[in-house]
Amino acid sequence: MSDMLNVTALDVSYGSSQVLFGLKLNVNRGETLALLGRNGAGKSTTMKAIAGVIPAKRGSVALEGKSITGQPSHRIARAGIGFVPEDRQIFTELSVDDNLRIATKRGAHGEQDWSIDRVYDMLPLLKPLRDRLGGQLSGGEQQMLTIGRSLMGNPSLLLLDEPSEGLAPIMVQKIGELVDDLRKLGTTIVLAEQNLHFCLGLADRAVVIDKGADVFEGSIRELEANAEVKQRYLSV
Repeated sequence: MSDMLNVTALDVSYGSSQVLFGLKLNVNRGETLALLGRNGAGKSTTMKAIAGVIPAKRGSVALEGKSITGQPSHRIARAGIGFVPEDRQIFTELSVDDNLRIATKRGAHGEQDWSIDRVYDMLPLLKPLRDRLGGQLSGGEQQMLTIGRSLMGNPSLLLLDEPSEGLAPIMVQKIGELVDDLRKLGTTIVLAEQNLHFCLGLADRAVVIDKGADVFEGSIRELEANAEVKQRYLSV
């Protein structure tokens, strides 16, 4: 498998407060990488830095072998990164259908794999809600919409930031099924989560971060079998 994403020696700060310290990770084409850590470990900051929402102080980010370091977020999106933020950021005064259509664009290499009809086929929960305003959706429905909106941009790489957080168990299950379906289609995914159990069966590999630095990298099964890493860095 070839590398889709390479993050090397990434430092990120909010003002004078440094959050990431030399973080490194790589994602192979077609795999799902779980980015795991406790709340406040730096997962969301990592995702935002990759997506260009916040600038890196030091280090590099490369997508398909080409540097995207320091580029603005709209250029990184055009290069092929789809970002599903933790806080969803849907347009609450627009309908589900308009939320999806407004995000329509070709992929970085001209791909048009994701049409609105295909997104509705992938997310059947949304189809009967297509005329409902985004602000009238439940948290789980909003999460589905945010993922669908990202797919409308035909991304090469999908960043999912805490997709199961705060959702009812039945919606967590549905989000997991959606991620699994995307994975089976060959979508390259980075899945930031606190919940290791959610990632089992979905992720191929895992990177664990603590206090802004990567402290473990290996297969998801190796992580599951590593009681010391789970106890030290993932237990609440």
